[in-house]
Amino acid sequence: MASRRSGGEVVEYGRTTESDAVADKGHQSPFHSLEQTGEPRLRRKLGDDRSAEFPILSELQTQGHTDYLACAHRFAGDGVIGEMDYICSSWTSDAPAGFSDDQIETLCRLIPPLALAAKCASLTRIAATLVETYLGRDAGQRVLEGRISRGVADRIGAVLWFSDLRDFTRITDTTAPEQIIPLLNDYAEAVISAIHEAGGEVLKLIGDGILAIFTADIAGDACRRALDAEARARKRVDALSQRRRRQGLPTTSAYLSLHVGDVFYGNIGSSDRLDFTVVGPAVNEASRIASLCRSIKRNVLISSAFAASAFEEDRLRLVSVGRHELRGVAHPQELFTLGPDDRAVLSG
Repeated sequence: MASRRSGGEVVEYGRTTESDAVADKGHQSPFHSLEQTGEPRLRRKLGDDRSAEFPILSELQTQGHTDYLACAHRFAGDGVIGEMDYICSSWTSDAPAGFSDDQIETLCRLIPPLALAAKCASLTRIAATLVETYLGRDAGQRVLEGRISRGVADRIGAVLWFSDLRDFTRITDTTAPEQIIPLLNDYAEAVISAIHEAGGEVLKLIGDGILAIFTADIAGDACRRALDAEARARKRVDALSQRRRRQGLPTTSAYLSLHVGDVFYGNIGSSDRLDFTVVGPAVNEASRIASLCRSIKRNVLISSAFAASAFEEDRLRLVSVGRHELRGVAHPQELFTLGPDDRAVLSG
């Protein structure tokens, strides 16, 4: 984060992909010097011989700054957060004589409480990032709000998305082990980004499978979001497969089932290990429908409950593939797929 006197502008810098150029620039910074030497501070009068050792100081001098102070506040061992064992700050003056001794002393007194405040803010962000990354955005927010008691669950109506990868077992048997995780990550990125952009919530990654839900006040809206996610995911999976094929890497496609039903959404597990997820017969039915994709030779299978809940214009896109028995379900159900214009027929 950086702020300047002119206009009080505050600029916050997030994560970046660390290219070689970015890494080299970081290694030429005063902060890197503090990390390497273990010193608590580094001061340079801008314009003297020593200020040329760091490129940033030359930039600051051209902007009219005259003095530079970098400080590192290091945490004790039990206060370290991951790799963040210290916080650096830098300060500049544009006064002709630079910082006075009193100003340097004042800044040095301010830095420890400032570092603690920054650490508290970082902890909050780390906690939010962790729960959203591992539990999902909505589930993570609920956990942060304190919904962590076993058995606390809401009964909700939702569109259920269950997808997995075609022939994944065969791929794992015939592909070099070091290629499996990149394959999973590539296809997961294509599918999960599509779900999120369409307003869905990814709840679980089960090997190569993805369980997600879509909710809305009107069931037809949730169905439309799921169909939107399917279209986005299909385009991204196709593009990904083309790219991987050009690179000589293994490719696959996704099987998907869409279903509608009531589920319990909340904490399930033991007293010391909980999972925030959905459970109920509808979840099992979504999984059973997905398992039929291969035998029925369709990439997408949609339940009659979904078809009944969808808006009429969306329902017109669906084509019946007949009634089919679902393992563990008493009565056969009519299933649908997307029409020819949606390219849902499985090739090969």
